[in-house]
Amino acid sequence: MEPKVDVRRSASRDRTKIAWLDSKHSFSFGTHYDPDNTHHGLLLVNNDDIVRPGFGFETHPHRDMEIVTWVLQGSLVHQDSTGHSGVIYPGLAQRMSAGRGILHSEKNDVAGAREPVRFVQMWVLPDESGIDPGYEQLEIEHELLRGGLVPVASGMARHDAAIRIRNASAALYAARLEAGGSVRLPEAPFLHLFVARGSVTLEGGVTLGGSGPLGEGDAARLTATGGQRVSATEPAEILVWEMHATIAA
Repeated sequence: MEPKVDVRRSASRDRTKIAWLDSKHSFSFGTHYDPDNTHHGLLLVNNDDIVRPGFGFETHPHRDMEIVTWVLQGSLVHQDSTGHSGVIYPGLAQRMSAGRGILHSEKNDVAGAREPVRFVQMWVLPDESGIDPGYEQLEIEHELLRGGLVPVASGMARHDAAIRIRNASAALYAARLEAGGSVRLPEAPFLHLFVARGSVTLEGGVTLGGSGPLGEGDAARLTATGGQRVSATEPAEILVWEMHATIAA
């Protein structure tokens, strides 16, 4: 593979906007289909969702997908057919393995909810299908306060503190950066950098086409590279996927 950085701007994302939902899709999703934008590495979905109070996604099925939900604002109520239920909030990482089949709902209906909930939901394809459905969550707020890239969810053994992604050669990191703060990206065959909040600059060069500013909602898809420094030009929150496989054509 040739080293490459593919910058995708926020304004280029497809959007689903209805009375209770404003959802921006980094990849093909639902009725928004582009055969040239179906995935990067193992990542198929990176949805940036805002849900009004009292509304949400009613019970619906998933299968053979590792689903990580990262809340940026407000609280999201989760319920699934394995008997798990709870509230996801900023700093709490959650992973759901759909496996051979699971039903779940996600709603902004915490008692007294008055503000929209904003969250990023990400789906990665596991290496094995038909596994048992599962669920895991972990509070990592204190880790985020220390700065740096914090493992949120991982299918790789070296990340002891992260929640587990089952049967997938991938890891998700989050970082909250103050203005002037920076982190260095890992090196991997496939990386996906998403600016969830604020703005950053991505170190790069003319040969990679990846240097320059990235604003809220912008993303960079890196292939056969890594090690670039990401620096915040204002307080920012970033999500980074490290992936060591891709989806077969």
